[in-house]
Amino acid sequence: MNIRLPAVALLAMIVPGPAQAAALSEAEATFLDQLVTASAVLEQRCTGYEVDGSGSVQLGARLLGSPDAAMAMIDAYAAAIKAFDGESYDPGKFRSEVAEAARRTFRQVRTDLIRNPTRACADHGETSVARGLLRRY
Repeated sequence: MNIRLPAVALLAMIVPGPAQAAALSEAEATFLDQLVTASAVLEQRCTGYEVDGSGSVQLGARLLGSPDAAMAMIDAYAAAIKAFDGESYDPGKFRSEVAEAARRTFRQVRTDLIRNPTRACADHGETSVARGLLRRY
């Protein structure tokens, strides 16, 4: 298979922006999924849960290798939320792959929380507590 460089360059120009975005690493995808799940629990106002900020950073640091990497993912998720809501955000922190993955996960978790709020709040909430993202009050 002999593909010439100009053909590859042309294809790269045709492919839409989100498809060109860097893929999330497995650790990033795992941490983001857990962040999104915890935020969906809070967004749906499941009673008895609140954010555990230091626990979130500690979990992210274990998964991603450093507190700075954890904070970068948290900031990227925050930028994605602001962008989705039409608020101003720091474009340097926005990552399209984070926004897309977060959107998919949030839809799935929120659907579960709406369909069966009692069971889903307990399941997703307690899972987030066990991971250190939320705490009971």
